Amino acid sequence: MSARVLVVDDVPANLKLLEARLNAEYFEVLTAQSGREALEICERSACDIVLLDVMMPQMDGFEVARRLKKNPATLHIPIIMVTALDQPSDRVRGLEAGADDFLTKPVNDLALITRVRSLVRLKMVTDELRMRAATSRDIGIAALVETSIEGRISGKVMVVDDRGASRERIVGALGAEHKVELESDAQQALFRLAEGDFDLLMLSLELERFDALRLVGQVRTVERTRHLPILLITEPEQSARLLRGLDLGANDYIVRPIDKNELLARVRTQVRRRRYTEQLRDNVQQSMELAVTDPLTGLFNRRYMERHLGTLVEKSAGRGKSLSVLILDIDFFKSINDRFGHDAGDDVLREFADRMRTCVRGIDLACRYGGEEFVVVMPDTDLSVATMVAERIRRRIAGEPFPIHRGERAIEVTISIGIAARASPYDDATAILKRADEALYRAKRDGRNRVVADAA
Repeated sequence: MSARVLVVDDVPANLKLLEARLNAEYFEVLTAQSGREALEICERSACDIVLLDVMMPQMDGFEVARRLKKNPATLHIPIIMVTALDQPSDRVRGLEAGADDFLTKPVNDLALITRVRSLVRLKMVTDELRMRAATSRDIGIAALVETSIEGRISGKVMVVDDRGASRERIVGALGAEHKVELESDAQQALFRLAEGDFDLLMLSLELERFDALRLVGQVRTVERTRHLPILLITEPEQSARLLRGLDLGANDYIVRPIDKNELLARVRTQVRRRRYTEQLRDNVQQSMELAVTDPLTGLFNRRYMERHLGTLVEKSAGRGKSLSVLILDIDFFKSINDRFGHDAGDDVLREFADRMRTCVRGIDLACRYGGEEFVVVMPDTDLSVATMVAERIRRRIAGEPFPIHRGERAIEVTISIGIAARASPYDDATAILKRADEALYRAKRDGRNRVVADAA
């Protein structure tokens, strides 16, 4: 996972040390030696995460964090404070200023890299939502991009811990500010989380009858809970399991014995971020439904795709990352309409869209391009991986007949797919689409029901 990391420290030796550690993991590293310089870099949207020293002249790290979180244009950027301060009161102060984590010098390399990767992965989801909202705004649809959540908010928290005394202490710490529900059975917790509208899962890593890390993985694979924040409760000696939990998708952690003020600060941070992403997601969803989705399939329409594809291509070129485009066409669709009627054609289009959704990622852009033609844009994906995804879609379509006429009968359906990838820094959206369309033409010419990748 590549990302642009801003390291902020007024000591050049510290900058060089962190820069070397991050470069070794293939992160792109920017540096700043003052808080003001860091704010300017973040304002230009030039970084994905900030590693922030606290003890700096003129403007300390706490003030930098507060300013970043007060600015709607930068509040979504994760912050890790890297400092020699190690008291619970220092952590609380940092968390309340807006930091996502607080690492004490000398920093463990594995802990640093794991935490950076975890926070970057979470930021990718927010970035995609913000970019889609910005695209909606640019084409004339009202969508709030620079949204923020102000003040203290109450959340609904589930605590999964089979230690009775521990659960009661957590309830005592959080109960005045949040609604807290308790569960000792991990499997039952998963069902309750999927059914309830929770803002946070607090999970003990030391469950007696169930592997807590397995529950983290399950929460991240269930659609209803995929974006639910997870805060792990860990013992000081559980660093290896903790790092594995962060790698699996946990958002944050707190170490026993639990400091009440630190717990409150971490929970507030997670609930606030949950509300921020929900509000952003709702804004995007509402605006998309108004004008840029296809009413029959629920996919984005051609107007939105053409504008958003240009943004994705520019971002891909700017960061030197791969991007692939699939054009999919339902074979002999006209004969389906002629033989079975247009209602049956609509049934096929809806079913096709549903099956295609199951084969692509949340960050992929799936659109109805027109008629029986569809486009999937896959960021950070090279031609070989895109070809495997295309084959998976093709098999999914051909593998089972499509129900039509309210399920009274079923018909065989196949598709042809053409693929092209960004081939050079100068490739634009028009050129990539043209090559994908030419590959689609070859797939149809060669017999249909096949995938053809552009050779450029």
